[in-house]
Amino acid sequence: MNETAPEPLPARRRSFKRKLFVGTAIAGVAALQVTLLVKAFDLGIHEVRAAAPEAPAVSLNLNPTSFAPLVKAVAPAVVNISTTQKMDQQGMNEENGFSGFPPGSPFDEFLKHFFNQQQMQGPHNEKVHALGSGFIIDPSGYVVTNNHVIGNAEEITVIVNQDQKYPAKLIGRDAKTDLALLKIDAGKPLPYVSFGNSDAAEVGDWVVAVGNPFGLGGTVTAGILSARGRDLNSGPFDDFLQVDAPINRGNSGGPLFNAQGKVIGINSAIISPNGGSVGVGFAIPASLAEPVVEQLRVGGKVDRGWLGVTIQPVTPEIAEGLDLSKPAGALVSNVNPGSPAAKAGLQQGDVILKFAGKPVAQLHDLPRLVANTKAGQTAELGIWRNGKEIQLSATIAPLKDNANMTADAGHGGKVSPANALGLALAPLDPATRQRFGIDQEIHGVLVVGVQDGSPAADRGLRPGDVIVKVGSQKVNRPDQVAQHIDHAREAGKKSVLMLVEREGNDRFVALGLATS
Repeated sequence: MNETAPEPLPARRRSFKRKLFVGTAIAGVAALQVTLLVKAFDLGIHEVRAAAPEAPAVSLNLNPTSFAPLVKAVAPAVVNISTTQKMDQQGMNEENGFSGFPPGSPFDEFLKHFFNQQQMQGPHNEKVHALGSGFIIDPSGYVVTNNHVIGNAEEITVIVNQDQKYPAKLIGRDAKTDLALLKIDAGKPLPYVSFGNSDAAEVGDWVVAVGNPFGLGGTVTAGILSARGRDLNSGPFDDFLQVDAPINRGNSGGPLFNAQGKVIGINSAIISPNGGSVGVGFAIPASLAEPVVEQLRVGGKVDRGWLGVTIQPVTPEIAEGLDLSKPAGALVSNVNPGSPAAKAGLQQGDVILKFAGKPVAQLHDLPRLVANTKAGQTAELGIWRNGKEIQLSATIAPLKDNANMTADAGHGGKVSPANALGLALAPLDPATRQRFGIDQEIHGVLVVGVQDGSPAADRGLRPGDVIVKVGSQKVNRPDQVAQHIDHAREAGKKSVLMLVEREGNDRFVALGLATS
């Protein structure tokens, strides 16, 4: 089918001003094309040995007059991927979702709606074809691509050098990182490329993307690295590279090269109002993808470490409330009973500043560090507690599919200055427990009113919330809350930190204090 001109989005999607297209694979039924809206997936991995010997490096001047030498060296290892799948109920069952995406996700629901309409208009078991990109990392024929390119395909074909077609075997996939590993048997050594050091890439560096946009075949685009560490709000492991090299549907799974011809990213997502490139593309960093790929090659699956905490960002207000010199680390808002964190002695209100000797500069550093740690290994933790740093040791456990994924990014918004907290408080007694449906196991001070425009209102507090702690001190009476607030104000603090319980979930909230 003709893949050169993308169809417009369905009318109900056109009003979106900003769309995230994870997945620039092309999918269609008969002569139709669909722009796929999905959420990006997270990344958490172990560090293991490289999958292939190093390919020859390609040198390139800082201000190249041509990318031709680089393209000639790497393009033969970039492949096109074609998949075929029967569009029946098995392909869209409630358990697996469509194309390997979580049931109930926007992408899964969108495709169910679209393909159900098509089945009503035509014969059942219509075949769906998708086109994407990939790259060979080993002369024996291992191919890396995105998991969403493969979906639940019945047939996978890898096209090398635009005309050599090989059936591919799925070695392993990891939906959480949106990565998949294929194997083809060409009967001869194949050209290949190697992963580079994405951590060394700097904003402003040249990058080159090679792939299969719109099903056209091998296409080269160039640009610069626009930003690092992009969080697309898709999961606790987001750490995308942002590039302005044009990336379009069909580029999914293709490599992003640095000036030395090393793969520093796997192109996976774009932000676009119409499905085409507007110069905002995202790639999974090689430093995160390479160990995942190696685990898939060795065992067909990915194992991750688990600590067992829920964390939230350390805002400037929270840092001030905890006497931290700057907002850094990951604030523990909950510890799973029986988890490695609980056994290590972690507590609510602790701030994790270091993990296994590495700094936790921001929230999303911790989940990746934990996931990189093998189950059974012991990790030293640098913890900020009661105004000083202490050391704890945790023996990491394996992450189960239904386990807490370690991070809860929450909303680390800024607190507006205010002259009063705006809280009306009452003790927890049988009458108030019954009125607000609060369990007997919960202890603290009940919020019965919140003044409009107050710091409490700005931070989202509402009647029925229970203040469990003010600072590091537990509270059971309204006067205790007032006393601790006064102490914080007398100490010259600009905010006071509270642990608030709501419907079984705990969260730390920093409320601004009056300066007069």
